[in-house]
Amino acid sequence: MKKIIKLALATSSLIIFSTVLTPVSNAAPNKSLEKINCKNTKAKGHTAKIIDPPEIKGPFQNRTFTLTTNCGNIVIKADGKSAPITVTALSALANGGFFDQTLCHRLTTENIYVLQCGDPTATGLGGPNFTYRDENLPTPVENNYPAGVVAMANSGQNTNGSQFFIVYADTSLPPSYTIWGKVTKGLEIIQMVAKSGVLDGKKDGAPKLKIGIEKVKVR
Repeated sequence: MKKIIKLALATSSLIIFSTVLTPVSNAAPNKSLEKINCKNTKAKGHTAKIIDPPEIKGPFQNRTFTLTTNCGNIVIKADGKSAPITVTALSALANGGFFDQTLCHRLTTENIYVLQCGDPTATGLGGPNFTYRDENLPTPVENNYPAGVVAMANSGQNTNGSQFFIVYADTSLPPSYTIWGKVTKGLEIIQMVAKSGVLDGKKDGAPKLKIGIEKVKVR
C-alpha cells in the first residue's frame, strides 16, 4: 500500500459531537473503583513533538497499546486489521514519545460518555503535523460506541491526528469517528475519573481528577 497519510501544517482535533441520536448509559456500578489510587502526575500541556508520518504498508496486524498513567495501566487491543492506517500512525506517535507526559484533557458526562486524550497541548487543538483518513466507522445505530471502545477524535471528515477518546459507558454518536481499539484492562480507571466529574461542576471539560499519560508502549 502506498503512503497515504496527508501532511498538514497544523491540525485541530476537537470532537464534533452531535446528539442527533439519543445516547444511553448502561454502565453498571463498579466496586473496584474504590481500589484505584491516582498519584500526582508531572503531565502538563506542552508543545507537540514533531514525528515523521509513517509509511503505510502491510502486513497489518493487531497490536497492544499499554498506557501507563498516574492512576494505573490502561491496556488497549488495537485493531490493526480493520484500522491499519490509524493503528500505524498511532504506533509511530507512541514509539516517538508523542504521548509521553500528556494529560487527558476532556471529559463528557451527559449524553456522551467519553474521556478524550492524546493532545500534548491539553487544549483540544493540538496534534501531529499530519492527518489521515477515516476508517472502520460503525453503523448509525443506538449505542454504536459501546463502553470500552477507543475511537479517534476529529474536526471533520478525514482529519484524524493524535487525539482519541475512550468510551466509559455505552454512547450513541454519528458514525464519524474511527474505531481503532477496545480497552481490555483499566476501564475502571476511566470510570473513576468520570465519577469524579468535571471541573467547576460542568458536564463537559477538564476532568476534576487529573489523569496523565506517562508513556505508551506498543507491542
